[in-house]
Amino acid sequence: MNFLYPSFLFGLLAVSVPIAIHLFNFRRTRRVFFTNVALLRTVQTETKSFRRLKHWLILACRCLFLAFLVLAFAQPFIPSKNKLGLSRQGVTSLYVDNSFSMQNERNTKRYLDIATSKLDELLTLFRNATSLQLLTNDFSAAEQQAGTAESVRDRVTSIRFAHTPRTLETVYRRQRNLLSSLNPGGHNQLFWFSDFQKSTAGDLSRLKIDTTNRLFIVPLDAQATKNVYVDSVWLTTPFIREMQNNSLNVKLNNAGRENVKNLPVRLYLDDTQTSTASATLGPDGSVTVSLNFNVTSKGYHRGRIVFEDYPITFDNQYFFVIEASPAVRVLHLYDQKSAPTARTADYINTVYANDSLFVRRSFSSQNFDVGQLKETDLVVLEGVADISGTLRTELERFVQQGGSLAIIPPANPNSNSYGPFLRTLGIGNLQVTASSGSVPTQLPVADPDRRNPFFRDVFQQSYQSEPLNMPTAAPVWRWSAGERLLSLRDGSPLLTQSKVIGGTAQGNVYLLASPLASAYGNLAEHALFVPVMYKIAAQSVRAQRTAYSFDDDLVTIPVSNPSERAIYKLKHDKLEIIPVQRIVGNQLLLEMPKSNELAAGQEVEAGYYELRLNDRTERLLAFNHGNQESAMNFYSADELRKAFSNQPNVEVFDSIQDGDFVQVLEQENLGKSLWKYFLLAALAFMLLEVGLVRFMKG
Repeated sequence: MNFLYPSFLFGLLAVSVPIAIHLFNFRRTRRVFFTNVALLRTVQTETKSFRRLKHWLILACRCLFLAFLVLAFAQPFIPSKNKLGLSRQGVTSLYVDNSFSMQNERNTKRYLDIATSKLDELLTLFRNATSLQLLTNDFSAAEQQAGTAESVRDRVTSIRFAHTPRTLETVYRRQRNLLSSLNPGGHNQLFWFSDFQKSTAGDLSRLKIDTTNRLFIVPLDAQATKNVYVDSVWLTTPFIREMQNNSLNVKLNNAGRENVKNLPVRLYLDDTQTSTASATLGPDGSVTVSLNFNVTSKGYHRGRIVFEDYPITFDNQYFFVIEASPAVRVLHLYDQKSAPTARTADYINTVYANDSLFVRRSFSSQNFDVGQLKETDLVVLEGVADISGTLRTELERFVQQGGSLAIIPPANPNSNSYGPFLRTLGIGNLQVTASSGSVPTQLPVADPDRRNPFFRDVFQQSYQSEPLNMPTAAPVWRWSAGERLLSLRDGSPLLTQSKVIGGTAQGNVYLLASPLASAYGNLAEHALFVPVMYKIAAQSVRAQRTAYSFDDDLVTIPVSNPSERAIYKLKHDKLEIIPVQRIVGNQLLLEMPKSNELAAGQEVEAGYYELRLNDRTERLLAFNHGNQESAMNFYSADELRKAFSNQPNVEVFDSIQDGDFVQVLEQENLGKSLWKYFLLAALAFMLLEVGLVRFMKG
């Protein structure tokens, strides 16, 4: 038998008090003589013997009462056979996972409620301990202190869900830092109450528990029930226009093992429901639904995807932002011009001047500010004979940063100039076919492939199968690269699209085989020319990023006319943060702060954030939490035992669901507690003493 608090055994010295009273408090007897004392002597002898027995019994009861009472306070127990053991000495750190995945339910009771109720029972084993620490995913300042069981119990009732999933390695590092400051080098114990979600637990093979600490892992035996979440949202077209039908695609994933049938999915724009769809998903399946909508005004619009899916509800809403009718910025650079009657220089200007959607500027290629490329979506390079120096360098950088470049050749292009330039952009084997002073040969243009997405919405449905009256064109160069959009009937390319992968974006190069002058065909005057140039401009608009994730280590946001000294802020309601940032070209790179990096009382929430510069809103952004916690895959008790099999100071329980979890923990790790029996024995001897005093008379 061992004692939990052996220092109380000094209280056994109190047994000397009743012994001293009995030894030094005897009453002196007085002799009285009578004439006939025979009978009196008999009675006196019997009374003295009886009284002495009574006194000794009372003394024994008092001594045993004090002894058992002291032993009860010392809390005796029979040690367990478990070598790992559990001690109520030292510091005890209790971790409760309060991430959103703990919203899962078992028998209509949430996992977090199950964990806190079992933790409350566990605190009864540490009722007299003064070094208890409660840790949650909040990692708040209050969790850095140790307290009593009652103070911890009060904090348990205030635990709320928090979208701050922590890896087990991060949790242990946090606990170890506190233990090292409160009890360096001592023997401490740690408890983990969690569903042990695989997507957030981290790499368990890297987790090594210090041999001076004892870790007790208490899994909730979580089951992979149904859970639907939004994987991504994107627009069907690169940009949207007001008062026109637009389409939004939503990819939904089911992370559970149950079928989800006819789930209503609602689309809200500016807090007004505009569309709805129905989705059916199998276990671990996904589906993409399309939601049609239209907007009545330009600018930014706040969108939400909403559905009802229980019991996991934290990911039933997805925020996004769309911008209606963003201006397409076209920069027209020219050099050579045809005769004024051909109006070559006016073809490009005329096309983009007829629609307010386009912002058009025209400059000579030898006389323009290269800084304007930062505010341009499409550069139309027309009739420039030589491309070299700063012009070439800046155009290459422009395309590699996601811009689009349309090249219309001059009558006599310089292959020595264009060859290296186009090879840098991934277009090789350039051959110049035009010769100075020769009369170009015009060839008919072949019918375009109407199934190509480039020509979507160009031809009316009723004319899809009818032959077209195509224009003619005289090529001045040939090449073999890119996706053919238009071809000549002899098989040579007329217009191709080549994608250029840059450092942070993907640009496009559109290469035309003939100039726009009438001597080289009538393409610029044909009805096909306008929609082709519209499509090139439309696809030059960088696809809208509808939403961002807090889990992204680096967030890239396009900004106009950026300054290297500018300081951008993000504002959401009363929260205003200044992320770590830098400018690369016309891209703003933000490092989003994690929850533990924010000031006290601050918390990043999913929703809409204003990107502000000098107290002016530059853009409206939508941020959502990552979908790691939406994945319903959990470690079982057997998998956890296997992961910690080589660490004998770690014990994994089967499940917190066991009704007698605390009793099993106490018996297996603390042994058989005997203090209750000693307390009952003390009370029994006290009652026996009362009975002796009252009923044993003589």
